[in-house]
Amino acid sequence: MKSLAIFFLVIVLSGVFVLCHILQYENEIRALLQRSVPFVGADIPRMDGIDGDGIRVAVIDTGIDFNHPDLFGWGYDGKVIGGYNFIHEGEPPMDTNGHGTQVAGVIAADGEIKGIAPKAKILAYKVSENGEGVSSDLIIRAIEKAIDDDADIINISLGVNKTNASIDRAVNHALQREIFVVTAAGNDGPALKTIGSPGRNFGSVTVGATYNNLTSSMVATLEIDEKPYTVIPMVGSPKLENPVTGKLVFANYGKIDDFKDIDVKDAVVIVERGSDIEGELLYFSIKETNAANAGAKALLVYNNEPGIFLGELIHEFIEPEYKPRIPVVSIDRDDGLKIKELIGNTNATLNLFYNPDFVAHFSSRGPVSPFYIKPDLVAPGAYINTTQNNGGYNFTSGTSYAAPHVSGAAALLLQKNPQLHHHELKSLLLTTSKPVSDAYGNEFSVNEAGSGRLDIGNAYSARLIIIPPNFVVNMSSDKLVGEQQLELKLIDGTLDSLEVKFEGPEFIKFAYFLEANTVRIKMNMVEENFGDYEGKITIKHENTRYVIPFLLHCTPGSVSVTQQDQKLFFEINHPEKWDFAKISVINSKDGETKTVTTTPFKKASVKINENAEYWVEAKIRVGDNSSNAYNTIEIGSISGNHSELDMIAIPEKQIIIIAGIVVMIGTVGLVKRKQNIMKV
Repeated sequence: MKSLAIFFLVIVLSGVFVLCHILQYENEIRALLQRSVPFVGADIPRMDGIDGDGIRVAVIDTGIDFNHPDLFGWGYDGKVIGGYNFIHEGEPPMDTNGHGTQVAGVIAADGEIKGIAPKAKILAYKVSENGEGVSSDLIIRAIEKAIDDDADIINISLGVNKTNASIDRAVNHALQREIFVVTAAGNDGPALKTIGSPGRNFGSVTVGATYNNLTSSMVATLEIDEKPYTVIPMVGSPKLENPVTGKLVFANYGKIDDFKDIDVKDAVVIVERGSDIEGELLYFSIKETNAANAGAKALLVYNNEPGIFLGELIHEFIEPEYKPRIPVVSIDRDDGLKIKELIGNTNATLNLFYNPDFVAHFSSRGPVSPFYIKPDLVAPGAYINTTQNNGGYNFTSGTSYAAPHVSGAAALLLQKNPQLHHHELKSLLLTTSKPVSDAYGNEFSVNEAGSGRLDIGNAYSARLIIIPPNFVVNMSSDKLVGEQQLELKLIDGTLDSLEVKFEGPEFIKFAYFLEANTVRIKMNMVEENFGDYEGKITIKHENTRYVIPFLLHCTPGSVSVTQQDQKLFFEINHPEKWDFAKISVINSKDGETKTVTTTPFKKASVKINENAEYWVEAKIRVGDNSSNAYNTIEIGSISGNHSELDMIAIPEKQIIIIAGIVVMIGTVGLVKRKQNIMKV
């Protein structure tokens, strides 16, 4: 319930609310403060009257409840001006699940709560009934319909957990039509290589999830046997200066009697939510008091029903002198039951700290390719208060709700600068993002957070577009120099005050050259350090700091590539004697992959039939070991059309389009759909 959420925010932000009690703005400011909207800087464009007016955002999802007062109206005069119901054709795309309504609310809610771009219009494409599955064919049809309906932006908060070339081709078609495409990274983190289609698409903007500046914005991490679990700190839980580590002990429901016959001295105690006595109100504050009195270091409370919950230690029924002494977190029921099975000689490590820019445990990670970076950036995706079916509101979590923050941001920038191309919008959003760091102040890697956390205020004020917004450099034992050009496009101002800095491996000597509207970057490897590294180029222009992250591959071997007419020829080099190599050639436009094998005595080639950038990956075998080498080549000299029958080389994968492929909706299901903040 909104009123309870505001109650907690009053505790944390009471000083802010005093300033906000100006009569005509009070309700709007309250609505904004209970969400992530001002945290990502969306209130800055609104000061200039930029609110998404005139921008059409396509939401490919479970439909939208256009009877919700914050998303009201179907048709030309409504919030949802069009769309299509692919599940029940001929009927309006009404949402019966809630997921699409939640996504649309983040983008453009305009009522009790305000979305990122409240005056933007929505096109609703219903491709799923229950929010649990959808065919890849329907996603493709929805993308094509959004193109036909002149969408400016497409938001896809769903996807498959593997590569799907057909979906990626549809996304590329939208990009070719100058539509900005935003995709959710998925909720299969924290493992690496967990982003599927369309999130792995090279040209789309793929969004992971951070925590949110909501309630106390306290973040908790729990590790048991080096495995992380998702936990939520309870409101009022004390912050920790250092992590707490202790043996894991189960104490039933956390009553006084539950601690009588067990030793919890310096332990991390886990208990079940609620009580075994019907009607008994066993508040979290009571459980915390009993655990602290027994000598426990920390308390985990797992749910007594499916899902996770947001609890509070400080409430109107506590004892007058009560003050929490140990950290308390809530945990999903399934995870809680799994943790109970681990109890024995197992230790748990718990940490609580303030960091809204912490990448959420569930957020899917890259890499998806050695040739580009995913995710592109992150945005708030935890504890997002948004619209729900039947006129309601709730807190929910998942990268599904991070992605629409970026879609709304794109709507604001596009309203301000309607001439921007989709790749220029992408650059503004990525290069102006803010760094995100872990519990110890270390920045998350690009595979976890991309360029950083969305900052609409920075992007809105930016006067410089940098292409590309990130890049990959390939070096090898016979190629110790890497180069990259950054093209600069001014929105306003001059390039007189440009400052360029390098942050990266110490064995790289860096130099740059400013030539007209281009920054030419040169990296020299002064000593061989084979492996994968990351770094960043920072450009300061008129008090705005732009960040361009990069990945660096240093490999012992190399693969050179040359073009002759419609053929690419390859040559393998390695400091040791190699005997076999497999070469993969990937068309960057659609991901189509061809492979060819070679030996030191065989000339390898692949036929191509269109102009594109091609990515080349070679797996080189030396004795019993193998290593990779990478290269890219831009082809622009092929003329005319050529049949697929002209192609030679063997496809690495035959893609079979299965219309009934099951996909995962981009909501992690961390929070129940009708969850309220509970005290017991």
